[in-house]
Amino acid sequence: MALPLALSGQDLIGQARTGTGKTYAFGIAMLQSIGKPRKNRKKPRGLVIVPTRELAVQVSEDLVTAAGKLGSRVLTVYGGRAYEPQIESLKAGVDVIVGTPGRLLDLVKQKHLDLSQITSLVLDEADRMLDLGFLPDIERIFKLIPEERQTMLFSATMPGEIVALSRKYLNRPTHVRAENSDVDEAEITPQVRQFVWRVHRMDKIELLARILQAQGRGLTMVFCETKRACDMVAEQLDTRGFAVAAVHGDLGQGQREQALRAFRNGKIDVLVATDVAARGIDIDDVTHVVNYDAPTEDKTYVHRIGRTGRAGKTGISVTFVEWEQLTRWKMINQMLGLEFAEPEETYSSSPHVYTELGIAEGTKGVLPHASRSRAGLSAEQIEDLGETGRSRTRGRREERERPPRAPRQRRRTRGGQPADSVETPEVEQMSSSEETPAIITADEIEAAAAPAATARARRTRRGAATDAIESALATTDVLAPEAEAPRARRTRRTAAPVVEQPELAPEPAVVETKPAAKTRVRAAEPQPVDYSDHEVEQEPSFLVTPPPVVRREPERIVPPNAFTVIFQSPDLATDEDDIAPSAASERQQQRRRPRPSGGGGGGGGGARRRA
Repeated sequence: MALPLALSGQDLIGQARTGTGKTYAFGIAMLQSIGKPRKNRKKPRGLVIVPTRELAVQVSEDLVTAAGKLGSRVLTVYGGRAYEPQIESLKAGVDVIVGTPGRLLDLVKQKHLDLSQITSLVLDEADRMLDLGFLPDIERIFKLIPEERQTMLFSATMPGEIVALSRKYLNRPTHVRAENSDVDEAEITPQVRQFVWRVHRMDKIELLARILQAQGRGLTMVFCETKRACDMVAEQLDTRGFAVAAVHGDLGQGQREQALRAFRNGKIDVLVATDVAARGIDIDDVTHVVNYDAPTEDKTYVHRIGRTGRAGKTGISVTFVEWEQLTRWKMINQMLGLEFAEPEETYSSSPHVYTELGIAEGTKGVLPHASRSRAGLSAEQIEDLGETGRSRTRGRREERERPPRAPRQRRRTRGGQPADSVETPEVEQMSSSEETPAIITADEIEAAAAPAATARARRTRRGAATDAIESALATTDVLAPEAEAPRARRTRRTAAPVVEQPELAPEPAVVETKPAAKTRVRAAEPQPVDYSDHEVEQEPSFLVTPPPVVRREPERIVPPNAFTVIFQSPDLATDEDDIAPSAASERQQQRRRPRPSGGGGGGGGGARRRA
């Protein structure tokens, strides 16, 4: 009915139930009006706007099939793919563009797409585009195309918004409906057997697993309300042995197309999806549709169950309704005129489930190993589409292959240099109980000072005393062997010897000492220093165990009696300070003051009161 009107060039509003071939109704008329492609014509003449990416791919495939003899150039434009291939195809020249509103406007903004020569415009699934919020984008596209054009709107349902849009942008459109107006809305899918059950949330996955083992079941689509529910159901069915995949908006375009290809090719037989796959997806041999979550409105229910029973075939639809969703389902049931106002309470062990769907007795919620004959989603290769935007994963995060790490070589360092190259002078550990002083000769002093000279560049706070000794020894003559050897004293903190030197210079170096800290030595010039009255603290060695820290306990105040309260406060008063008078003493002084004389009786009383 719509094809003759479309071929004549009239504006058209087509309404028909899903699966009746609306794509060819506008596709043949559009390709016929455009004609054969020409080399000098690169700008598109036909434009088809669809709401979802999957529907864009399907419509373009149907148009390519219809344009087999004409050779029309059809380009599919949608988000999730790389821009470069689409831009190259536009530069080479196209006749018909099928795309989503967002990517079309992006290419127009980048000045790669010119819509000034569009002669035929089609809005497929127009009501769905309004639900997804595409109305502002569609109005912008209408302003970019010429006014002299043919506009066609096709949809399974026709809400009031579509009628208002047609009045604004269409020129005297003809409304064509492929159904008898006397037929009730409930008969919109007569080839589908419908079952509506009231189920419990915790039993839904078990009931679904048993439904998927019904006799004669082919490809099955399971619809969920949210993306997380899709991932959860797909994961649960995968652990139970079913060949399943998920399709929703959080997945990349490559993953979505991989799942649809695997579903069409029969590598998987269960597709869990949101309402993104409920519109226009035409897949043969879909025998069962399960509404895991109850639909939100009557149009959603019609499009969901319309995925089965297409092209004259029969199908089965099962809808799960929870106790909280009964009110919403009653409204849908009333609007569609169905017979399921009070759904039957159903569990996975209910007998009518086995009898109505043809499930064998004793079937459990796990698929037997003998029935697992599908190749699975992994058998279908994912296509590299040059996806744009953030990276997305399916369900759990996939483990990325990381390159092996190089083995770490640990090196012990001291002061920024390897510990093997640093010569550490060995210090003999001596007990503090020994009273015999160590006798050190001048040759031993020079031998001990030689390693310190090699490490002069690594001056730290710990080696400050050692550097001072070194500078002092550099300017001091070597003692004669006959001279009396100096005595060495040992401190409590280190076992290194302390050498007593005679008075050699009047200007000693300034030594700063701090309690429980290392000694700092500041020497302006290397001069002989008298160390007879100073204890030089050497760098602590790791061989010496430091003495334990003695902590002083605070003084305890013991009261004479257990009931005595002790409070010590500083006495801030002195003998010269006057004691502050109290409020009672001030009142007594005011009363003792002499009364004022003179004045009348009334005036005097008032004066006294004021005083």
